[in-house]
Amino acid sequence: MNTGFEQMNEYGKDRIPFLFVIDFDGNQVIVTPLDQVDRSLMLYSFNGKSNMDKPMSIKDKLTFRITPISRERYQKAFKLVQQHLHYGDSFLLNLTMPSVLESNYSLQEIFYSAHARYQLWMKDRFVVFSPETFVTIKENIIRSFPMKGTIDASIADAERKLLESEKELAEHYTIVDLIRNDLSMVSKNVRVERFRYIERLETHRHCLLQMSSEIAGDLASEYHKNIGTILSKMLPAG
Repeated sequence: MNTGFEQMNEYGKDRIPFLFVIDFDGNQVIVTPLDQVDRSLMLYSFNGKSNMDKPMSIKDKLTFRITPISRERYQKAFKLVQQHLHYGDSFLLNLTMPSVLESNYSLQEIFYSAHARYQLWMKDRFVVFSPETFVTIKENIIRSFPMKGTIDASIADAERKLLESEKELAEHYTIVDLIRNDLSMVSKNVRVERFRYIERLETHRHCLLQMSSEIAGDLASEYHKNIGTILSKMLPAG
């Protein structure tokens, strides 16, 4: 287990609030007590908790120029994914590809301009924002909120079309099953408390409807002593 996860266990045991940043495969783990986060190097805004001092004054209008990958490159990756799905090597796969993005804003300006449930900026490295809650823990109950399925809210009967989509239903069943398995590794009495509920998501372009589910499990009474171990077992998600 990465030493960062072990450090999280120590902070949890001592009841020290901390910020953690983990890459997809868990090889890079940054762990810092909240009162030691340097605002000149890292800014965060997580569902109402933030270390932002004051809003940044930005005069220019945000512009983006996106250079996507070639259709040929994407088609090759798409066919490979389909092949492995047909072979049964995976039940669900997110196919993502890098795109060149140019903007008149700095990463920090993008951070201050974004409006998302979760936002993070690391100086000279990246900015990220997301509406999706991975896990929450409260009163010894761990919850996860997998999100699968979005639709433009301006489309007529958008909510009904999203809920009746066979593709979205199949994806949602799969991700809920995978996250249930993940929670079963760290908790007991795993159950689906809400299945396919709809929320509105505002983006800089338009409003979306997103479909999520809520899955819960019961943790041991002293789970905080193993908070790093719990997260390491659940990553990568699904």
